[in-house]
Amino acid sequence: MYEEITTSVRTPKDETKDFPIGIPAEISKSNGNNLLVDDKSKYKSMWIRAYSSLWMLASVSLIIYLGHLYIWAMVVVIQIFMASELFNLLRRASQDKRLPKFKLLNWHYFFTAMLFVYGRILSQQLVNTVTSDKLLYRFVSNLIKYQMVICYFLYIAGFVWFILSLKKRYYKYQFGQYAWTHMILIVVFTQSAFTVANIFVGIFWFLFPAILIAMNDVGAYFFGFYFGRTPLIKLSPKKTWEGFIGASVATMIAAFTFANFLGRFQWLTCPRKDLSTGWLQCDPDPIFKPDYIPLPGLISHWLPWKEIAVLPVQWHALWMGLFASIIAPFGGFFASGFKRAFKIKDFGDSIPGHGGFTDRMDCQMVMAVFVYIYHQSFVVGQDYSVEMLLDQIMRNLGSEEQLSLYTKLGKILQERHL
Repeated sequence: MYEEITTSVRTPKDETKDFPIGIPAEISKSNGNNLLVDDKSKYKSMWIRAYSSLWMLASVSLIIYLGHLYIWAMVVVIQIFMASELFNLLRRASQDKRLPKFKLLNWHYFFTAMLFVYGRILSQQLVNTVTSDKLLYRFVSNLIKYQMVICYFLYIAGFVWFILSLKKRYYKYQFGQYAWTHMILIVVFTQSAFTVANIFVGIFWFLFPAILIAMNDVGAYFFGFYFGRTPLIKLSPKKTWEGFIGASVATMIAAFTFANFLGRFQWLTCPRKDLSTGWLQCDPDPIFKPDYIPLPGLISHWLPWKEIAVLPVQWHALWMGLFASIIAPFGGFFASGFKRAFKIKDFGDSIPGHGGFTDRMDCQMVMAVFVYIYHQSFVVGQDYSVEMLLDQIMRNLGSEEQLSLYTKLGKILQERHL
């Protein structure tokens, strides 16, 4: 049995009464300890899970078809659901009734963090979208220029709001909620910042890792469903070594094959440099251009082709598949341990058979950060092009300063040609 974490909190009736730290009785559920292969209701739960998965797959496929902006909007919606589930985890209705507008403070910090994170990521895309002959250009430019100042004072306003809202006998609860809110913001926005960055360098770098995590999760479920006998980790009793190993092999195979399939769609590989909609066309990155590898004589003798086409990105895909198989599942184990510590089965019940959005995003959070770091370290070229340097310079210049720079560059080129 897991020990119940308690803390001493003063209440109007009893100032020394102990109660579980943020574990409402209505959500305290026991976690199953039986292997999935021995679960008598496993077929019913499997069909519920499969039905929900099909709906999620159809919805996500449509959003990805629509493009970068819609995917980003989907990420924002998922963030809101995750934040709501995590905010509710440590709330107590009895305390919130005596603290009016305290929930509103949590969301004030949430949307302030959203403005800060996405303002930093999408500043250049905003500038490229707004033309210089519109009034909106000045508004956007000023918003980008003073974005950090705006976010800072919004945060300070929330800080002052929190101090003024403190009530006697509820200090410990309020400060606990304050710390919990900041932890949620770090968890939610750290992964989402990297996720959105991956989307705009190319939908491939968002979609492919997400597919790997989904395939690994499905593979672990089905291998454990039919063959699981050896428990893997105590934090998640239904996870088995058979499911873990089977899913790892399946994920590595899927990584190599799916990278070749997805890498051939230009609209998935092109980076988005503005906030316009529609499919993109670009010169494919060299890692998405096929290399032709000749087959050995013994093999080609029995096959109708003498060489195979391999995209360089497929070799990178193997590393991502390895991470998705070995390391990313520990995000799920961490979430399992967290839920067991608070004696809950799922973070929410938004998705039948799967729990809440947080339950589905535990491994995705770990994977998104890895893919961004891997892409920047091993995929993006280290040589800076003229376009990249100009893009970095123009990022911090207004329209008049940009025009002045172009004029000076034109004069320098004319003098050199003369």
